[in-house]
Amino acid sequence: MVEFATAGVASTFILISTFQLAIIMWNYHTMAFAIHEATRYAAVRGVNCTKPGNTCSTTIGGIATKIKTLGIGIPSGTVNVTFTTDSGAVTSCAPLSSCLTNTTVWPPSTNSDNKLGRYINISGSYQFQSALIFFWPGAGTQTFGRIGLPASSKQTIVF
Repeated sequence: MVEFATAGVASTFILISTFQLAIIMWNYHTMAFAIHEATRYAAVRGVNCTKPGNTCSTTIGGIATKIKTLGIGIPSGTVNVTFTTDSGAVTSCAPLSSCLTNTTVWPPSTNSDNKLGRYINISGSYQFQSALIFFWPGAGTQTFGRIGLPASSKQTIVF
């Protein structure tokens, strides 16, 4: 019983820490993948998609939906996303769920931000709530700890 008390507590902490680390890494890579794929999605919907006969342009809501769909396991109400054009125009979605119905065409045609060769940048952040703070010795009553998981992607408009 004494051996379990000394080794069991440490083993339990290591086991829980391993699971928490695995969840954090899953969420980080999922967030990075969703942001990167959404940026690629927007990069092929530039100026040529807005010309007569083409209907492939996208909106902030369409890109936000893409991020939500690809971000498996990440609640869209806890993700903040920023859309930045080459000229510096910024559109923020805090949280992502607030932009799912936004019908603003992006990248915008103002300042020729949707021209071929221009850059677009989408960045996001997710605050992961970790349960490990509960196991910190002497912490007393605590709430879940938060770990920021950022992601960013920059692409050139190609169509």
